[in-house]
Amino acid sequence: MFYFQQMFETAMNGIDAGPTMGTITNIANSILLLAALFAVYEAYARGGDARAMGIAAVKFLLLGLVVSNYSMIFRNVNGAFNQVAQAIAPNDVLSDWFDQVYNYFQGAGGANFFNLVVSSIVALISLLVQLVAVIAFPLTYAIFTLLYAFYGSVLYVCGPLVLALYPAFGVGQLARSYLVNLLIFQAWGIIYAVFNVLLTLINAQSMAAVFGAGSIGGWFQGASQALLVSLASILFSLLVALIPFLARRVVSGEIGSTMLAMVGAATMTLRSIRPPPPPPPSGGR
Repeated sequence: MFYFQQMFETAMNGIDAGPTMGTITNIANSILLLAALFAVYEAYARGGDARAMGIAAVKFLLLGLVVSNYSMIFRNVNGAFNQVAQAIAPNDVLSDWFDQVYNYFQGAGGANFFNLVVSSIVALISLLVQLVAVIAFPLTYAIFTLLYAFYGSVLYVCGPLVLALYPAFGVGQLARSYLVNLLIFQAWGIIYAVFNVLLTLINAQSMAAVFGAGSIGGWFQGASQALLVSLASILFSLLVALIPFLARRVVSGEIGSTMLAMVGAATMTLRSIRPPPPPPPSGGR
């Protein structure tokens, strides 16, 4: 389990330790009961529609079971996605890199970083890049971890209330939006695991591997060790920062629609530049 997933697990345990979820569940059951009574009244107003009453009864029964066992269901769903992410990337490359960068600048890299007496503009640029890397990567990783725990906690606490509104007339879209956001949240861990796999494929899974290759996937060749660590940290910060945006676009299907639009535009362009057909041969007499 990754570090941010462990923090979210701790947050859920803290929420369950208090009376919050019990109160939320009671309110959700009350909302379900009121919605069920309204559905029965609506079916009666339509002349006793037995089919509508049967559909409403099945719907409320299923939602009642979900709300009553919400905590267990949510944890099982979250655990299943965590297991998929762990199967994709058993090792947390980004978290290990965070520890290695800290040790590097505390040890041999510290003298290079805190050497403020620069002899050239290149040394000054290198120092600024190291400063940005030391600040950007820990800050980005910490913000991502806190956002993951906060986003998941909000979904966990508000889930029963939103799901209880699903059968209600006119507000069922809220429950569907909640399910979409739940999938987006679960996709964070999977995309994070995919990034870990990509870093391993480009031989950037550890500082020793980066130093041994002398580059990051063939980039930044010839850079010093301190500059190479800094550039890698900035690159990893960008990867972590992109995870929420990529997850939303993957689940919402925006990437697929964008690719289809690009393919359509390319097809139209090829058609427009296609040479016109030759004129038919003129028949002679």
